[in-house]
Amino acid sequence: MPLTSPTAAASLTDVCPNFGPTVGRTSGSSSRSTACSSSRPSAGSATRIASLSLPDLRCVALPATFAWYGLLMGSWAGRLPAIKDALQLTHTQLAMVLLCTGIGAVLSPQLSSRLLARLGSLPTLRMAGLALPLVMMAAAAAPGLSMLMLATLALGLTASTFDVAMNGLASRVEHAQRRPMLSRLHACACGGGLAGVTLGSAMAAMQVSPVQQLALLALPLAGLLWQCLRILDTLGHGAADGAADCAIDAPPHSQRLPLFVLPRGRLALLGALGLLGAIAEGSIGSWSSLFLKEHHGASEAMAPLSLSAFTLMMLISRCCGDRLKARFGAQRLVCSGAATAALGLGIAVCAPGVVLALAGFALAGLGLSLVFPFVYSAAGRESKTALAGVATMAYAGSLMGPPLMGAIAEGLGLQATMAGIGLLAGGMALVARRAQLLK
Repeated sequence: MPLTSPTAAASLTDVCPNFGPTVGRTSGSSSRSTACSSSRPSAGSATRIASLSLPDLRCVALPATFAWYGLLMGSWAGRLPAIKDALQLTHTQLAMVLLCTGIGAVLSPQLSSRLLARLGSLPTLRMAGLALPLVMMAAAAAPGLSMLMLATLALGLTASTFDVAMNGLASRVEHAQRRPMLSRLHACACGGGLAGVTLGSAMAAMQVSPVQQLALLALPLAGLLWQCLRILDTLGHGAADGAADCAIDAPPHSQRLPLFVLPRGRLALLGALGLLGAIAEGSIGSWSSLFLKEHHGASEAMAPLSLSAFTLMMLISRCCGDRLKARFGAQRLVCSGAATAALGLGIAVCAPGVVLALAGFALAGLGLSLVFPFVYSAAGRESKTALAGVATMAYAGSLMGPPLMGAIAEGLGLQATMAGIGLLAGGMALVARRAQLLK
């Protein structure tokens, strides 16, 4: 069903006012509002009153799906040090494992685009979401390096397929609502990631192994996801809307974009910001816990808190990002934020103890938080091809960043690795000063 049809808009408005268009309400909507506000209830008012709780659930279901994804991925990232120790991996071997995850992520559009075209967003989310905890458990239980690399390849493929389908569904709802909401949804994912790494720290303190933790989470999270998707299905975005998914998630066949697009001209600066931002953010997520443990001597329970501090400040900043952009402008915020991230990583490298290092990672999260929302927004204003090119650069950064930093860690140590990420953040500040498309 086309999103712009009156039926689709009306169904979203009836389900939850927040999911309805904010402008151009029809006279029918006004008459319904007048009827609802009447002191004399109509014959069907009891039914409407009885169902007041369901719209609330429908409003929460999509943010809960983003938070679910963040929780699961945060739980995985927070237990990487324990998996490394259990298999006695070197930094180079762990970098190879992370490289396999990135390769799976780069390959996922081939799978996700076909699933979305044939099934739609919700069936794809069900398939990938129910498989994701199982793949994580298989990776955590891997007996050796080769099996771990194979499992993390599947993990990257499954997680990215879920991510693409989730953002495609959010784009459809945003299109129907006619106002931006993806930034707030990504803040929900940050909140879930924070909860995941904090949970991982608590589980490590209780001597719970990674595979045991993921096994405990699998059934409750599967039930929560199933319920969220069942609620979202009542919005009319079921398995039969594969054509609508294609219309939103991909351009028409005659205008279909190539698989890899590189930005040129002024867009190249946005692409460079996406590349450097992905390297910095991905490397901090992969190596900060190990840095805190090996360089500062943090315990296994304390080490994941570096990622918690980073994610918490990113969450707070993204919740306020839209207001800050309206006041100061995107270019100034990205430039000053990158400089702040460089300062924070410098503090983490030079800190004499764990507490000050955690403060440094918090500053880094504050500084890097607004890079991707504003860079993607600026590229999207130009064209779909521009956005695809910048996203391609970001995928490349996500793929090459963690293993590149792993190679540096193997040769020069984790302190040099974190210092290198700080230099990248400083380079981002210089690039942002010249990126005129950031507005």
